Amino acid sequence: TEFLNKTLHTYFASKGILHQTSVARTPEQNGVVERRNHTLVEAARTMLSAAKVPLFFWAEAVATACFTQNRSLVIPRHEKTPYHIINDWKPSVKFFHIFGSLCYIVKDGENLDKMKEGDACIFVGYSTQSRAFRVFNKRTKVIVETIHANFDELPQMASDHVSSDPVPQCQRTKLEHDSLSLSPQC
Repeated sequence: TEFLNKTLHTYFASKGILHQTSVARTPEQNGVVERRNHTLVEAARTMLSAAKVPLFFWAEAVATACFTQNRSLVIPRHEKTPYHIINDWKPSVKFFHIFGSLCYIVKDGENLDKMKEGDACIFVGYSTQSRAFRVFNKRTKVIVETIHANFDELPQMASDHVSSDPVPQCQRTKLEHDSLSLSPQC
């Protein structure tokens, strides 16, 4: 299960932590984790809706919500973010971008000029292994990690101010085969 494995058991023992588990199928005994999961799911749902991207980006949205919340939500008791508590230094948020925003990557080793556009992509998150961005390449239909990304967030920000209807007319979930245009599923 998610909290029962040898690595965690060894870590807990090395730190003198007594690990107690709850009874199966009783989420009320594990309120902190259940509340955190609910918060992440709601954030991911909001990000997907605001970005108007397909539901197959669900896992990326949850991971991005977790990444940003760990670096931006302050725990009042400690007056620090979770990232600051764990790593003992303040995280930088200078590299944060709008989930679902348009960005361009330059081809590997080619055209590193910032003014040249590369492949059009959708920003879907941050790498867990490096300081790279995770982007969905519209041409290849693959999520890649890159540090060479130029972001175009102005259209996303402008559409946020133009829209007066906070509720979409219908949920858009179907991805057309040849493009990233969405077909309404009403």
